[in-house]
Amino acid sequence: MSATSSVTAKSTMTYDVVVVGAGFAGMYMLHRLREQGMTARVYEQGSGVGGTWYWNRYPGARCDVESMQYSYSFSDELQQEWDWSERYAPQPEILRYANHVADRFDLRRDIQLDTRVTEARFDRATHRWTIRTDRGDIVQARYCVMATGCLSTARVPDIAGAERFAGRTYHTSHWPHEGVDFTGQRVGVIGTGSSAIQAIPVIAQQAAQVGQEVSQKAAEALRLRLTDALRQKGHKL
Repeated sequence: MSATSSVTAKSTMTYDVVVVGAGFAGMYMLHRLREQGMTARVYEQGSGVGGTWYWNRYPGARCDVESMQYSYSFSDELQQEWDWSERYAPQPEILRYANHVADRFDLRRDIQLDTRVTEARFDRATHRWTIRTDRGDIVQARYCVMATGCLSTARVPDIAGAERFAGRTYHTSHWPHEGVDFTGQRVGVIGTGSSAIQAIPVIAQQAAQVGQEVSQKAAEALRLRLTDALRQKGHKL
């Protein structure tokens, strides 16, 4: 099948499927749709692929699932050629992996970055979706797949008086890509989930004080190097 363009007041592209999000799910969806001979367009609001691993760049960010199990399994060649360096891969390595997959399977030509889907309407008469973006795109598709995941919207706590805080505030889900220098700063951390376990020990290496307790043992366990024995075990799965 091929994408078509119908001339209306504004040119409207037509695809079999529109996918929202170019994270791990969105990229795999695109790959599978191509295998089935379907045309697809992926819209991603970020400037790169990787989803969660594009946005989450906080200090110490890493996967809390073993690297070998977090890899795609649809290609034996991909599994054998990619060599993870740690048992629980850090964010930069996971992002490199996502970009490697996008390049290896030529996914980028059907992915439009820096584009946010603003509207998706289903016409029950024609059984088609009309999708609009913040860049003025108007496309139609038989199917619309939301590959936005469960971590795409940051949870900002509603804390009384927070607006009076005069210092800088950051959220792990929207960390500045250029990084943050905490040298000599007093840092307060809200939350004790996996992000805190990963971030606090790294922030503490710079900051003068970190107002949160976390298990150093748990943090160190996540930084285990991936041994040859573990690699062989993973390749056999």
